[in-house]
Amino acid sequence: MTVTAFASETEERFALARQVADAVLFEGYVLYPYRASAAKNRLRWQFGVLVPPGWGAECEEHDFQHTECLMEPKAGATLSVEVRFLHARRRTVQRVRPDGGFETVAELRLDDRVLVPWDEGGEERVEVVAPVDELLGDGVTHPFRRPAREETEPVLDAAGRTVGRLLRRCEEISGTIRLSARELDGPYRVLRLTAVVENTSDWTPSEARDADRDAALPHSLVATHLLMALSAGSFLSMTDPPEWAKGAVAACRNLHTWPVLAGETGTADLVLSSPIILEDHPAIAPESPGALYDATEIDEILALRTAALTDEEKREARGTDERAAAVIELADSMPAEVLERLHGAVRSLREATGPAPLAADIGFPDEHGVQRPDTPWWDPASEAGFDPAKDHVLVDGRPVGKGSRVELRPGLRRTDAQDIFLRGRTATVEAVLHDVDGGVHLAVTVDGDPGADIRREQGRFLYFQPDEVTLAEDDA
Repeated sequence: MTVTAFASETEERFALARQVADAVLFEGYVLYPYRASAAKNRLRWQFGVLVPPGWGAECEEHDFQHTECLMEPKAGATLSVEVRFLHARRRTVQRVRPDGGFETVAELRLDDRVLVPWDEGGEERVEVVAPVDELLGDGVTHPFRRPAREETEPVLDAAGRTVGRLLRRCEEISGTIRLSARELDGPYRVLRLTAVVENTSDWTPSEARDADRDAALPHSLVATHLLMALSAGSFLSMTDPPEWAKGAVAACRNLHTWPVLAGETGTADLVLSSPIILEDHPAIAPESPGALYDATEIDEILALRTAALTDEEKREARGTDERAAAVIELADSMPAEVLERLHGAVRSLREATGPAPLAADIGFPDEHGVQRPDTPWWDPASEAGFDPAKDHVLVDGRPVGKGSRVELRPGLRRTDAQDIFLRGRTATVEAVLHDVDGGVHLAVTVDGDPGADIRREQGRFLYFQPDEVTLAEDDA
């Protein structure tokens, strides 16, 4: 394979993995309620922050990430690595003075937004491509640098007049990527790949006021993670390795990051090493209407809360950051059908409904961008013939139904402490229930429970499976 062809193919694979990597890159970028004034948006950048080494040994963050994983490259294979991070861009708001000059202000109020000082994040990417054979021994070292720069953007009012400007400044940052590989002993040709990303910036705090985290962030690599692809061969899962490789996987050192298989399920030629622990082949939920940047919340709740912000709160959010403004517009324009799709998605039903579609096959078949299955996983007509008040199930060869008295024998394999407390107590069966997976459950009230009548009125029972009860002596 030529270098050009490999680069093109790798770009296609990376493009798919970046859908998940972008979620890592911008995780916690701006939190609900999406305003710079919100307390939780004053401590920025929670994940993958590689600080300057001279900032001090006392800080809680680190100046490097160390990834180790196993790979089985074929002869002549090439490794392509892409390191991605955010470069903090400090934004200052300025207003036009009467004399035509500019002065820095705490805010600039416009009809549609309120502009305030803020740290934006500019995406940076560093690429390294090397034959696997060159990684053996001392490996490959690739230094990189991003210079300091400053730019301005005019701010116009509704009439098109210049009323201010945004002044953005990035500080110089530098780093190094170190790649090396070592062949392991054994019957298979397996290499342990080591990838280290370091912040090598020489910035150090010059005054006491520079010693805090806020001063170090413009010189840091933020939300750092890397993608690695083999042109020929495969990586081994670090989460679920084959039996013969478990010892070698356990010996790998991963510091401040964790590598998982990425790309389409069933493939193993791409790895994402992330500061957030993920499962193999992570994917964006097909129900997700767009980036909300705040994974501490459920999309449905977050969208509803965002739509319920006051007009003034939305103005400030729009002025905080372009991504925050996009979230406001998304919440305000989300159709009811899309919001409904966010409610009650059950991942465990995938096995019952067949394999999940490949990311490339996921389309938007209706006008709201909602993917709808060809057939439902559950047919309401299948409930015909079931009657919880009349159905029976065999226990010790005897029929048990509503009104039967049983002794509770909760099983250890699927119970909790609350159920174990009831071991040996007698109970009355209130209903026999069938779930959509074919399981049978006995709804019971415990004999002697002073709230039993209330439970019956409200339909709030305790549930046990048939093999967790025996017939009570007076019913045996």
